[in-house]
Amino acid sequence: MAREVSRIGRRCERAVVTAYRELRGVGSDDVGAFQACTTLYRIHHPEASLNEARRLVAEWIDHHVVRAARGPTPGCDC
Repeated sequence: MAREVSRIGRRCERAVVTAYRELRGVGSDDVGAFQACTTLYRIHHPEASLNEARRLVAEWIDHHVVRAARGPTPGCDC
């Protein structure tokens, strides 16, 4: 099942988007996958507030999964 994936430079962003796609692919609901990805982000960035993590994860999922956009996204520097 090959799919065209945009190049994601940041490791945590790539991890979040990959995890979301894989969780959804095995039947997790949207909210559960989103919550898991928010937790994943906070493991990489414990300094981030829950609201900041939710905002970034939502932006990344919308950008890469929903809109399948290829341009840069806001976020961390890792």
